[in-house]
Amino acid sequence: MSDIVREYFALTKPKVVTLILFTALIGMLLAFGGGRPSPVLLFWGLLGIGLGAASGAAFNHVIDEKIDNIMARTQKRPLPAGKIPRNHAMIFAIFLGILSMLVLLTFVNVLTAALTFIALIGYAVIYTVYLKRSTPQNIVWGGMAGAAPPVLGWSAVTGSLNTEALLLFLVIFIWTPPHFWALAIKRREEYKKADIPMLPVTHGVAFTKMQILLYSLMLLAVSLLPFVIRMSGIIYLIGALALGFGFVFYAIMLYKNPSDKNAMRTFGYSIFYLSFLFLFLLIDHYARIFIRMFRIDNLY
Repeated sequence: MSDIVREYFALTKPKVVTLILFTALIGMLLAFGGGRPSPVLLFWGLLGIGLGAASGAAFNHVIDEKIDNIMARTQKRPLPAGKIPRNHAMIFAIFLGILSMLVLLTFVNVLTAALTFIALIGYAVIYTVYLKRSTPQNIVWGGMAGAAPPVLGWSAVTGSLNTEALLLFLVIFIWTPPHFWALAIKRREEYKKADIPMLPVTHGVAFTKMQILLYSLMLLAVSLLPFVIRMSGIIYLIGALALGFGFVFYAIMLYKNPSDKNAMRTFGYSIFYLSFLFLFLLIDHYARIFIRMFRIDNLY
């Protein structure tokens, strides 16, 4: 991969897009129910959603160029490092957004295209331009855009939304604040320098740690709802409980320690948590299909 291609690829925030595509894929596979997934629909759906996510990431790079130049964590990004001109990055972001809409409208459905566009505007404009710079609750409401992928995956398959899809949205929505605030604790001096009102900057580290703990408890409760409404079974329940108590444990350790020692550990576990929670959803889903095939539902 050439250097310039690598820099444009970096504009898409590939690690973030990978997690987005993973949760979108889970949403798609769950939406197929007991039916056989369509490889063609999976391909076009994930491509369109991925392009939309990449477009939002590129817009974020353009809008946050000055902030990225101040913060040590982001100074090596393509724009502050001077590796890609700002106007080229903007054209790239617009191109990805248009391509995303064309793919979704042509090969998927109108609802998914509309929801992807709303998520793109929510992240690139409402969060990055306004919320991020104006309120310490920025990541709470900005997290709505980040919680959209499984809903997009679901609508790509069904052309509609239902309780199950919205529940997947709720899980990621509640997960986002404790996930990001853990990182913000570690990077609070950089956010302060960049004049970004992140919670640890405006309300202090102790308050933020308490919020992380409270959100981890809410997340544990919300993560059990798929089992409560019979969307998932016992395999998911066991996984959700184990992962949820793990998150609470990390949050307690973070809260009890006056230093930042456990901030990045909590941040790292939060990524592990979400990935495996959705993996348990998928494993449980296909386990129940397998069991029904052999007519032993009464044992499940």
